[in-house]
Amino acid sequence: MAVLDFGGQYAHLICRRVRALGVYAALLPHDTKYSELEKSGAVGIILSGGPSSVYSDGAPSADPEIFSGGLPLLGICYGYQLFVRANGGEVGRSERREYGRTKVTVLSGGGLLDSMEGQSLACWMSHSDSATRIPATLEVLASSDSSPYAAVRLAGALQYGVQFHPEVSHTQNGQAMLSNFVFGVCGAERNWNMREFLDDSVRMLSLLEGNVLCAVSGGVDSSVTAALLNRAIGTRLMCVFVDTGLLRQGEAERVRRFLGQELEVEVEILDASDRFLGALRGIRDPEEKRRVAGRTFALVFEEFAERKGPFRHLAQGTLYPDVIESGRSAGPASVIKTHHNVGGLPPDLSMSVVEPLRELYKDEVRELGTLLGLPKEVVERHPFPGPGLSVRVVGEVTEEKLRICREASEIVEEQLRREGLHHKVWQAFAYVGDDEVTGVLGDERRLGHQVTVKVVESADAMTADWSRLDPGVLERISSRITNEVVGVVAVSYAISSKPPATIEPQ
Repeated sequence: MAVLDFGGQYAHLICRRVRALGVYAALLPHDTKYSELEKSGAVGIILSGGPSSVYSDGAPSADPEIFSGGLPLLGICYGYQLFVRANGGEVGRSERREYGRTKVTVLSGGGLLDSMEGQSLACWMSHSDSATRIPATLEVLASSDSSPYAAVRLAGALQYGVQFHPEVSHTQNGQAMLSNFVFGVCGAERNWNMREFLDDSVRMLSLLEGNVLCAVSGGVDSSVTAALLNRAIGTRLMCVFVDTGLLRQGEAERVRRFLGQELEVEVEILDASDRFLGALRGIRDPEEKRRVAGRTFALVFEEFAERKGPFRHLAQGTLYPDVIESGRSAGPASVIKTHHNVGGLPPDLSMSVVEPLRELYKDEVRELGTLLGLPKEVVERHPFPGPGLSVRVVGEVTEEKLRICREASEIVEEQLRREGLHHKVWQAFAYVGDDEVTGVLGDERRLGHQVTVKVVESADAMTADWSRLDPGVLERISSRITNEVVGVVAVSYAISSKPPATIEPQ
């Protein structure tokens, strides 16, 4: 399956959803020629969403033959709007934008919407443009209050367009729609799985020449990367854990126990906390924090490589959400936030970067970790940002705010474990800013920090929804934080989904 990337934040997620069906999907540039797609053996084409307006000057477009060729086609959001215009319809700015869950009524089933006729589905919308007029050759399959042509089909052809995002987990029956397209419309065969990915990765990594320095953080991504490299190159691998002073409690010892004792991988722990905190002093802008963290990481690794090397390669646990949010995808993506291990690395790094997981999502990495035999404790760890608590401290990073953030986040995760909820949510933590609020402690007025607790549910980090925790659980978390974390007098709960928010506050 060929997925043409128009820069949408969910472009690679489409590939992930198709691969979850057992069909290989490749993310390709938006201007890939139709003749190349035919030669590649693609059984169908999916046009992704994107940040541009199809009617703007210089907006990315597709090869016109894609709309007139014989390969089945599915346009999603921006891709849908291209499909509408290619068939003589009109697209313009919507009077009412649609973001988040939207009720879509299926008017006609069959094909893409097989077995869904008459249903009212909660679908994920993310657009400010929409089709304002469609030609008679396009049949309307579904509509919403703000999008009367929410899904259309070209008469006499295997070509569809949807304004919503079936690839997003919050779209009801979204995976069934993709399955209908992949198997029912395109006639694809199951030909891809994570076991094959593991075998192919080990084979390719074994061809690396020289020694590899692997950056590990204690999280599942870098742990899987280390385990994969350990299987592929054995003693030519050395792992380095950098204590940045921005980590979760007990992280260094946890890494030493898992990698050094359980995997028997050579690992060295470097204390660079003073260096990181010094580099971040006075910096408030979140993008600059990420860039500073990336540069500092690179310098620490370079200096270590000079002392302990030579090393030909630097390995990282970069995932595709890191790449796409940093604006480094195959298409014209917008930068959401620079990840320290993508946009933060200097261009003159002496080692070549190896990223065996950069085409995967978190759920795939967890599956890969299980295949590699990693313990459940490691595979199911909540994600943690590479720049650490610096992006959970809003504003300047200070020792006091770091302490509050670290202690409050530990309470959040610990309480969820007590409640039997930790493994049921995607991520849970606390963050803190500069604002002080009024509290009452011991019958006295007291100014102190307000901590915000965030707990989200997701499958891949490209979209996320806030977790509807029981009020009693939230009360216990709030009570523990205000009683146990010095300097905190109030706790709030974040209820913004992604989009429009991101999971991490910065």
